[in-house]
Amino acid sequence: MARDAIETNGIPPNRENSAKVTSMLGGPLEYVFGVGSWMMCSVGMMLFNSKAAHAFRAPCTLVGLQMIFTVIVLLSCGWPSIHIGSRSDVLRWSVVVPFFMGMLLTSILALENAPMTLVITFRALSPLFGMVVERFVYPTPMKVSWFMMLCIVFMVVGAAIYATFMDMGSHHKAQAVVDEERRKRIAGVLFALLNNFFAVGDRLLQRYMLAKDQNPVDISKSGVTVLNNSLGLIPLLVVGLCIGEQHSVWPAFEKLKLDTWGYIWVTLSCFVGCGISYTGVWVQSLISATSFLVLINANKFFIIFLEVFVLRKKTVAPMQVLGATITILASIAFSKAKAEAEQEASRSVCACGNSEEESEDSSSESEDEEKKCCS
Repeated sequence: MARDAIETNGIPPNRENSAKVTSMLGGPLEYVFGVGSWMMCSVGMMLFNSKAAHAFRAPCTLVGLQMIFTVIVLLSCGWPSIHIGSRSDVLRWSVVVPFFMGMLLTSILALENAPMTLVITFRALSPLFGMVVERFVYPTPMKVSWFMMLCIVFMVVGAAIYATFMDMGSHHKAQAVVDEERRKRIAGVLFALLNNFFAVGDRLLQRYMLAKDQNPVDISKSGVTVLNNSLGLIPLLVVGLCIGEQHSVWPAFEKLKLDTWGYIWVTLSCFVGCGISYTGVWVQSLISATSFLVLINANKFFIIFLEVFVLRKKTVAPMQVLGATITILASIAFSKAKAEAEQEASRSVCACGNSEEESEDSSSESEDEEKKCCS
């Protein structure tokens, strides 16, 4: 009977049920669930990482917990989608791993020492560094327009306004407290800039090894995620040993046991870290790359609103909000112009390919005619 059920219409019962579920979630409802889930994970990632970084003072261990949790979930739930071509592909991809790990670690360290608005403002400058590499290093260089250069100018001006009006410590407090606040803000800026370096390196290398017009590896997206989070534990362990974190791990866990909210923040950061890996791929399959970039930057405005008007844990001056807004808007405009330039380049490549195929077809037809004449 089971075999008859399977052979009816050629679809197994479980796949038929999953197909019905997929069709029910298709259309506008899927867009709502996909985009909504990603936005919640994106905002939660910034918020919960900020909370977890203050509750658990062992940054390397915190990042390690998030990476291990992601690997376990992917191996348990996404095993069929994991594809790794060969050992050489893994060796090539291993170049990306230190940048991925560095991006996660410096993000935690920046959030531990600075407001969320500072991190997202300086993160919006990443297209500036990425453009230089894509223009002069990639096999297929990116064309830079005057509008893109104007966007970069506004990004830099906005970040400069934010940094100029950044409070380095209140004068009404004790000198030791003021010095400590100033040290943390400076460290936050340095870690945010370092996070830019790792984020740009991670994005450029991933695009170089995943984009069809560059030099892609034979690894699925879920396989890439598993490699990033599993192999990334090796350099993370080295960094932890170099900074002597092994001495502070156990006290951090002991403190976490007494802090219920801290335990909740760390757990939630692991969940949203894994969730954003899946929902990011899901949303990119539903909307265009330009829409996704606009969605990312729109989320940054929500984070600014959350920190300034809801949380109110750290003081952010109105001019800092203005500087962050200018930088994010310029980043949105730059991303849109860059996406249009890439689409135009891909259309020209397709046009060249079609013309070559037409020329080959015409030459083969002429050869056939010559053979017929000779016969």
